[in-house]
Amino acid sequence: MTMKLPAALQQLIDSFQILPGVGPKSAQRMALYLLEKDRLGAERLSHSLQQAMTKLDHCQSCRNYAEADLCPICSDSQRSTDSLCVVESPSDVLALEQGVDFKGQYFVLYGHLSPIDGIGPAELGLADLKSKVEKQAIKEVIVATNPSVEGEATAQFIMDMLPESIVVSRIAHGIPMGGELDLVDGGTLNHALSGRRVMS
Repeated sequence: MTMKLPAALQQLIDSFQILPGVGPKSAQRMALYLLEKDRLGAERLSHSLQQAMTKLDHCQSCRNYAEADLCPICSDSQRSTDSLCVVESPSDVLALEQGVDFKGQYFVLYGHLSPIDGIGPAELGLADLKSKVEKQAIKEVIVATNPSVEGEATAQFIMDMLPESIVVSRIAHGIPMGGELDLVDGGTLNHALSGRRVMS
């Protein structure tokens, strides 16, 4: 027999289930924990979510999340403009920033080429990527898309669309085939980035 919960509690439990990997039981535990043990924490969480939803947009240069026209990385004058690392998601930027000593720029695709899902060059902002590379006179583009079939196809497309004068390299080893960058430890990421290869 299914127990009928107060509507507000059921709504809270349902809301937690939108998170990846959170099922009904985990959502129920989180909801009850906040209600029973940490109502102030719940209020902070609610406020932070509201702030993030209203204040965050996309950086006009790299497409990562930002509160202004440019994100903190793109607006940092200490960052090198010689190299640009292309990643699939903002979580990949976080993984690289936390695990690797990379001081260049980024470009976030928000996915990979997948014609069956209707994701082509326009959806990934590849025209913006090419424009950024040309305007900033970037010397090397490091393609750090995930090592999946789609990630490799995206990497090849990027290499083919850029001028031959641009060095295009690919993180080559240390990341398992089919792996996700944001799930790889910093040492492995550092090894993969330092061992990148030029695409041909």
